Amino acid sequence: MPDANTTSPPAQFDAIVIGAGFAGLYQLHCLRDRLGLKVRVLEAADGIGGTWYWNRYPGARCDSESHSYCYSFSDELIRDWEWSERYPEHPEIRRYLNFVADRFDLKRDIQLGTRVAGASFDEGASRWTVRTEAGETFSAQFLITAVGCLSSANVPKIPGLEDFEGDWYHTGEWPHEGVDFAGRRVGQIGTGSTGIQAAPVIAAQAAHLTVFQRTANYSVPAHNAPLTPEFKAKVKAGFADIKRTMHSTTNGHPFVIEEQSVFDVTPEEREAIYERAWAKGGLQFRANFRDITTDMAANATAAEFIKAKIRAIVKDPATAAKLSEIDHPYAAKRPPIDSFYFETFNRENVTLEDIRADPIDRITPTGIRLQSGKEIPLDILVFATGFDAMTGPFLRMDISGRDGLTLAEAWEAGPRSYLGLNVKGFPNLFTITGPGSPSVLCNMPVPIEQHAEWIAGCIAHMRQHGIATIEATEEATESWSAEVNAAAEATLLPQASSSWYLGANVPGKPRVFMPYAGGMAKYRGICDEVAAEGYRGFELGRATVAA
Repeated sequence: MPDANTTSPPAQFDAIVIGAGFAGLYQLHCLRDRLGLKVRVLEAADGIGGTWYWNRYPGARCDSESHSYCYSFSDELIRDWEWSERYPEHPEIRRYLNFVADRFDLKRDIQLGTRVAGASFDEGASRWTVRTEAGETFSAQFLITAVGCLSSANVPKIPGLEDFEGDWYHTGEWPHEGVDFAGRRVGQIGTGSTGIQAAPVIAAQAAHLTVFQRTANYSVPAHNAPLTPEFKAKVKAGFADIKRTMHSTTNGHPFVIEEQSVFDVTPEEREAIYERAWAKGGLQFRANFRDITTDMAANATAAEFIKAKIRAIVKDPATAAKLSEIDHPYAAKRPPIDSFYFETFNRENVTLEDIRADPIDRITPTGIRLQSGKEIPLDILVFATGFDAMTGPFLRMDISGRDGLTLAEAWEAGPRSYLGLNVKGFPNLFTITGPGSPSVLCNMPVPIEQHAEWIAGCIAHMRQHGIATIEATEEATESWSAEVNAAAEATLLPQASSSWYLGANVPGKPRVFMPYAGGMAKYRGICDEVAAEGYRGFELGRATVAA
């Protein structure tokens, strides 16, 4: 590759896509194969897969069911690919994405090992110039970020980490060769979805595991299992109906939310419904009543059911109390599903430390010291502390739009967008599942496909009508920001003050509810209306002809 001082002219493309995960692969297919555009995908990793290229920590698997965690645009893919488990593990997801990339010959237009350093918009030419850390430059009319919502690792700034003499890892940047925990004393910081997946697997290998819990969390069993031949055949035969369900529901999952209220049934009937849902497992637990995520009293019935299950599973009463003292409504934060997480605390080699009651003072060369003075000796530290979600992947790139306005400046008080698709001041920049879209509140392939198709349709419209630029108006941005806030306030989601939906896991990050909680089906309808009305809320700039 050229060095940073290269004077070579930028390579010219119609569109540059950043990221080669679910979103980047499909966007490439939409633009190259359907519109005939010249497209280059830039990917920092040495392989495709996006989030799933990096997420290789112990126990890492999807929490959407495999038959729905896939592309739905191709009958051929549905026919020819078979998942092995109810919830696919990370290697299987990577195999699937490589299968898709090979089937559609996508890899020839993907440049791996290429981290984008920044991008700037040239108003005179109505084009973006993209710079890589290696010094390459690319020019394109359209810049599309497919960087993922959960791809910027968040390592908390705990004093003393640089002095730790053991090994430490973040779950989002896991060594590809794996980590040997045998005979080692391991400390895991974090008990969100990732920590809940990782702890049982680490505990089965380590001499001792200490889990440092700041926030107790709900979790419902996944009941993962191999898929039967009968189920696979049923999915293939009925996928059109499954797709219709995913496109008509709030969260893009292949199940509907029941119309009944928690209070439409007797307490005995409600308990029986929860028991059946617990036995089935998975995210569908929250779909048994329409008001679990909107009414605090209704939510409390689900919350208390899960807390009682925790206390029944965990044998030590003191540990059970720490795990079940949960400070937020059920599903107000990302609702985990697990494989024997609470059972893990019945192992003799597992200890729970409540770091809300006794916070971490510092990391020492040989372990962790709590504020009480208690020392926990450790050989390995695992940070299951999540990501600088939604905005982090954007802001680690230096993106500047009109008049040199940087995205960091535009989002200084929190992210603002129109439909989660475009940002005022940044013409022709499309943000797949960006802040202000349903994104992380959904089964992700569903909003990804919707966004990639909408963006392709928009670009086709621009090319057909001689339009050079598209940019959200300030009025539309303000109106959509109000809609995002109103949708969140209609739910219990903002009640979880420590949620990464609000950016609360990253010190100094503005507290703004980032995803759109109005539902994927409603959102799809809004986007379709915007397009049908000539891209209402966008300013369209005609191409200028030189004299």
